[in-house]
Amino acid sequence: MSTLPPSLLAPRVGAQRVAHRTAAPVPSGAHAPAAPAWAVRDETITFRDVVLNAGDHVERVDVHYRLEGAINAARDNVVLVVHALTGTVHAADWWKGVIGEGAALDPTKHAILCANLLGGCNGSTGPSTSDPDALPPFSTRDQAAVLARLLDALGVTSPLLVCGGSLGGMVTLEFAASFPDRVRGAVCLAAPAAQTAQGLAWNAIMRRAIALGGDRDGLALARMVGMLSYRTPESLERRFGRSQSGGGGFQVNEWLDAHGEKLVDRFDTTSYGALIDAMDVHDVGRGRGGLAAALGPVADRLTGVGIPGDLLYPDSCVREWAQAVSARYVELPSLHGHDGFLLETERVAKIIAEAVTAAESRTVPTRKAAGVKETDERPEQ
Repeated sequence: MSTLPPSLLAPRVGAQRVAHRTAAPVPSGAHAPAAPAWAVRDETITFRDVVLNAGDHVERVDVHYRLEGAINAARDNVVLVVHALTGTVHAADWWKGVIGEGAALDPTKHAILCANLLGGCNGSTGPSTSDPDALPPFSTRDQAAVLARLLDALGVTSPLLVCGGSLGGMVTLEFAASFPDRVRGAVCLAAPAAQTAQGLAWNAIMRRAIALGGDRDGLALARMVGMLSYRTPESLERRFGRSQSGGGGFQVNEWLDAHGEKLVDRFDTTSYGALIDAMDVHDVGRGRGGLAAALGPVADRLTGVGIPGDLLYPDSCVREWAQAVSARYVELPSLHGHDGFLLETERVAKIIAEAVTAAESRTVPTRKAAGVKETDERPEQ
């Protein structure tokens, strides 16, 4: 059994290295999704000289992204979807019912952009088990900045909507605070404005599981722990109770085992640790004069979605930041808890559709995208 670097036992801080890593391939065991009925761009773009919020300079950052649908002539129909901790660029697959023809996000009229976050292992630059120091410590603020740079490269000044849940919600809030003049609408689902004590505690347990169990058994155990924070006791009781399989084992245990093994087959352990480190240092108000100063300028275009019964990020922590900055707050009832933002697709689609409609009525900023023209940084296949 392999052992991870000691850095994963505690959040990584203070590294002063220059990263240079080419895009990692999509895991060979991953299921190939069916070809959609709309235009798709699945590419990797390279950015040079990226400066992280902590001051580290990264010579090269590769970003794997997927664009479903076509960007219109006005470049005002792009929806930036930000994935959660172990999500991929295939947003139309993991958010079925929210994305699809005739859905709230419709690739036949919208251009749905989803990029693998900085630090991920779905084709973007990040640390790996074989090279844990490939990227200095990064934050959700850095992840948002890289997404803004991707929009610049695509010639998009202001996306129609920015949205995401959990880690994706954290990055959505950071995008809104960092680039308020680029936001026409933003929806943050099941995510706090600053990492909570509960979130820190869950991540500490997962980090310890990885340190003790290594990059296979440890990651599988971390995923099992995570799944218990994503679901509610009631949802597990209703689904499994004390039911047993044909082999005599409890079905809930086998469900946890299966989730652990599936993640091990497609995810890098060190990337996982670095991503939860980024979640732990998440704090939108840090260095901006507090929460109200950070999100106040975009509050009229921001929606916070809280899920009652969420064990990871209770609805109260979402409602508190939304009320503090006078943003719209929406409650999302769900038996499932935290995973409700992925599973309650009909209710989520309604919230997203309302945000899209409101955003469509807002004027697109006239300034040019801050950075480069699309031809300045070309995709590298």
